[in-house]
Amino acid sequence: MQIEQTNQAFNFDEYPTFEKDIDLKQRAWIEVKSEAIETNVRKLRSKISKNCQFMAVVKADGYGHDAKLVSEYAIKGGASQLGVATLNEGIKLRSSGVKKPILILGNLYTKRDLISSFKHDLMPTISSIRECLICNNIGKHFGLKFSLHLKVDTGMSRLGFESNKFVEQFEKIKSFENISIEGIYSHLSSADENNALDPKSITQIQRQKFNELLKQINLDTNNEIKIHLANSAGMLLNKDFHFHMVRIGLSMYGYSPLAKMGKNLSLKPALFLKVKVAFIRVIDSGVSVSYGGKFVSSRKTKIAVLSIGYADGVPRNLSGKINAIHNNKLYPQVGSITMDQMMLDITGSNEIRIGSTMVLLGSDGDKTISPLEWARKSNTIPWEILCSFKNRLPRVQVD
Repeated sequence: MQIEQTNQAFNFDEYPTFEKDIDLKQRAWIEVKSEAIETNVRKLRSKISKNCQFMAVVKADGYGHDAKLVSEYAIKGGASQLGVATLNEGIKLRSSGVKKPILILGNLYTKRDLISSFKHDLMPTISSIRECLICNNIGKHFGLKFSLHLKVDTGMSRLGFESNKFVEQFEKIKSFENISIEGIYSHLSSADENNALDPKSITQIQRQKFNELLKQINLDTNNEIKIHLANSAGMLLNKDFHFHMVRIGLSMYGYSPLAKMGKNLSLKPALFLKVKVAFIRVIDSGVSVSYGGKFVSSRKTKIAVLSIGYADGVPRNLSGKINAIHNNKLYPQVGSITMDQMMLDITGSNEIRIGSTMVLLGSDGDKTISPLEWARKSNTIPWEILCSFKNRLPRVQVD
C-alpha cells in the first residue's frame, strides 16, 4: 500500500504547549446549559409561596454540572440559599465569590472543621449536643454567634437528633448564648415512591412526626428559624411539605423525580454529554469487539471508536445497552465499555468521520437520551449517573 506523502510545512508555534491552550472539546466533554438551570429554578420557584425560600443543592460539583456555574444561575433564577455536602465544597464556593448563605448538609464533628466552617461563614448541620457545645465555644471565643441548622431524624436513620429525644435536647440548646439556630430540618427517605401521598406511607409518617416535634418545641411565631423538610420530590408532592424552605437538587437540573407519577413539569435538562470519534474501522462478519468478545459482528460492520469510557463516569454495566446520536440518528454501542473508549456500530453511515461529535446524553434533532434512561438500564438512580462524571471531562458553558 502506497502511503501518501505531504510536503506541507508545520508551524509548531500554532500548536498548544500549555494546559490552558488545549481545546476543551478535543476528546469528550460536558456541555452545561446555564439558561436551563435558571429557567428550571424560576419554574420550580413559582410552585412555592413567595415566603418560602429556595435552597439550590449544588453538592457533588452541582450534580456533575459545575457547582460555581450552577450556583450563579440558580441564584439568578431565585435561589436564596445553597446546599453542599462537604466543608471543602462550601469553601470552594466561598472562594469563588458566592455570598449567599451556604448550608453544609454533611456532618462536621471535629473542632478544626467547625472552626473552618465558622471562618468561611458556612452553616454546619448539627446532629448532637456535642457539636452544639463545640459551636457555642467557638462562637464565644470569637465573641460572635455561630449560625447553624439542627437536623432531626424522622425515619432516614442517617444524620440527625433522635426524634424521641429532640424536644428535651432542644430546650438545652436554646440556652446556648453563642449559637444562632438558623434552621431545623429533616430529610425524606421515600418521597419519590408511588405511594408517597398515601396517609400510611413512610413519607406521610415522616411529615407527621416532624410536625409533632415542631409543635412540642413551641417555636415563637416571631422566630426566624427556617423549617425545611422537602427535597425535589417532597416539594412536588404538595404544599404540606414546603414549610419555610425547600431543598431542590435533581429537579433544578431538569429531571422530575416523580416522572413515574406523571409529574414532569416540562423541565429543561441542563447537561449534554458529547464525545469525538477518535478512529473508524471496518470489520468482517464473525469478528469480536472489545474485552471478552461478548459482541461478535453478524455482518460486515463499520465501527467508530469514541474517546470516553468508565474512567470518565460511563457505567461499564451499560455495555451494549446504550446509543449515541449523530444528526438525529441513533447508533448502538457495541462490545464492552472500556476504561477510556467505547465502540459504536455506525454501519451505513457516510456522515460520521474521525473528529465527528456524538451525543451520549442530551438531544440532537428530535432524538433525546436522558440520564433517567441510563439509570433504568443500569438498575440505579439518575442521581448516581449525573454524579459519576469525572473531572477529566471538561465542563463547557453553552447557551
